[in-house]
Amino acid sequence: MAFDARTLAIATTGFCAFVNLYSVQALLPALAKDFGVGAGEISWLMTAGTAAIALTAPFTGVVADVIGRKRLIAAAMFAIVVPTLLMTLVQSVPAFTFWRFVQGLLLPPIFTVAVAYIGDEWPATDVPRVAGIYISGSSLGGFSGRFIPGVLTDLVGWRLAFAVVALITLAAALIVATTLPRERRFVRSGGLSASLAQMLHHLREPQLLATYAIGFGVLFNFIATFTYVSFHLAAPPYSFSPTLLGALFFTYLVSSPIVPWVGRAIVLFGRRPFVLGVIALWMIGVLLLLAPPVAAIMAGLTLCAVCGMICQAVSTGYVATTAKEGRSSAVGLYATSYYVGGSAGAFITGLAWTMAGWNGCVAVILAMQVIIAGIVAAMWGR
Repeated sequence: MAFDARTLAIATTGFCAFVNLYSVQALLPALAKDFGVGAGEISWLMTAGTAAIALTAPFTGVVADVIGRKRLIAAAMFAIVVPTLLMTLVQSVPAFTFWRFVQGLLLPPIFTVAVAYIGDEWPATDVPRVAGIYISGSSLGGFSGRFIPGVLTDLVGWRLAFAVVALITLAAALIVATTLPRERRFVRSGGLSASLAQMLHHLREPQLLATYAIGFGVLFNFIATFTYVSFHLAAPPYSFSPTLLGALFFTYLVSSPIVPWVGRAIVLFGRRPFVLGVIALWMIGVLLLLAPPVAAIMAGLTLCAVCGMICQAVSTGYVATTAKEGRSSAVGLYATSYYVGGSAGAFITGLAWTMAGWNGCVAVILAMQVIIAGIVAAMWGR
C-alpha cells in the first residue's frame, strides 16, 4: 500500500492531543508533594482538562461542520502551546488547574475534527483502519505525555518538563500544517442553526447513544486505572519515582501495532462478539492489578491499555460511519460523553481511594466494565 501523508498527519493529531492531556498524570504524586496537597485535590488537574473537553466538544463539532476541518485542527494545535508554556510558571494548584482547563478547551478542535475528517475523506471500508492509525498515534501520545515528563521531572524538574511538552506540541502542529491536505469531500452544513439541529438529531439515534455511553465507560476506566495505580505504586512498599511511574505507560505502546488491525477483526468476528471478548480480557487485566508482584501489575496494565484502546478504536470508527451527516458534531458528542466519563473516573474513583484504597478503586473499575459489556450486548448490532 502506497504511503499516504494524510495518515501521518492524522496520527500526529492524536499524538498532540494526548501528549498534552496526559502530561500531568504520572507527575500527580510528585506535584501533590510539591504543592503540599492530597491525592483528591491534585487529581483536579486531570479533571479540569477532561471537564473542559466535555463542555466544548459538541460545540466545536458544530463550528467545524460550518467552517471546515484542517484550519480548525491546525489553529488549535498551535494555540495549545500557549497554556502548556504558562503551566511552567504556576505557583498554586488553582492556577495550575486553570491552565489545564484552558488546555482542555483547545483539545476538541484537534481530535473531534480529526475523526470527522477521517469519516469524510476515506471510504467507509477504510475508516476502521484509519481510525486505528489515529488511535495508535493517540496511544503513543498518551505514553509520551506520561513518560517524557516523568523522566524530565526527575532530571530537571516538572516546570522544564512542561516546556519540553510545549516544544513537542509545536513540532506536531508544524507537521499537521504541512502534511494534512485541505478537506475535499467535506459537505458544509447550512449554518450554525442547521448544524445544531443535526447535533440534536444525533441524540435521538439509539446506536449513537449506546456508543456515547460506551465511550463514557472507556475513559472512566482509563483515568481511574492509570491515575490511581500511580498513587498505589508511589506508596510503600513500591515507592516508585516519577520516572518509574512514567515507565508504567510503556504498556500503551503495546496497543500501537495491534489497533490498526481492528478493522479486520471486526470483519472476521463481528463488532459485538469481538468487543465483548475484548472487555472480558480487560476485566482479567484489572483483576491482575490486585496482585502484589510488580510483574503481575504490569501485565494487568498492559491488558488494560490494549483492550481499552481497542474499544476506543471500534467506538470511534462506529460513530464516524453511523453519522451520515454532521459528523463533527456526532464525534463532538462522543467526545463529551467520553470526557465526562474521564472526569467521573477521576472523581468517583478518588472517593473509592479515600474510603477503601486501591481495592475499592478496582471494584469501581470492574463495575463499570460490567456496565459497558451490558450496553454492547444489548445495543450494538453484529
